[in-house]
Amino acid sequence: MDRRWLGAWRLSTLGICLSLAAVLQTSPVVFVPTTQFTLAWTHSIEKVRWEEDYAVRLDTLSQQPELQAVQARVRGSAAGMEPPPDAVLRRGWYHYTPTITPPPELRLTRSEFTPDYEVCVQGRCRPMADWMASDGGVTLLKPCRKP
Repeated sequence: MDRRWLGAWRLSTLGICLSLAAVLQTSPVVFVPTTQFTLAWTHSIEKVRWEEDYAVRLDTLSQQPELQAVQARVRGSAAGMEPPPDAVLRRGWYHYTPTITPPPELRLTRSEFTPDYEVCVQGRCRPMADWMASDGGVTLLKPCRKP
């Protein structure tokens, strides 16, 4: 078997899986096929937009999918949302490279009182509700293989 084809096949089955934390055992899992995406939201109090770029990669040792934080931007600065010291201000956005290792899954609290998270794939942003309705609690976003 051609190793290049096998590598491309493995990457084509990677993506992110969304599920509701409160009903994890019975929650349907929604698979979004992508190896790069942006998670965006507006801070509920400060009304400041935040965007984080992620990549889904295979861990070289375990061959399991993992999230990698690539870049982040915050539109301005506000209480509790100060950009890191190495951030660069360009056209009203503080740009920086996250230095933390993302957890195995992102726990996204979704509320009816704030705009929903947006998931941007190939430059097209859509509310998370387009993929999975909110139950007003936590939605889990994790790297995965196509179920």
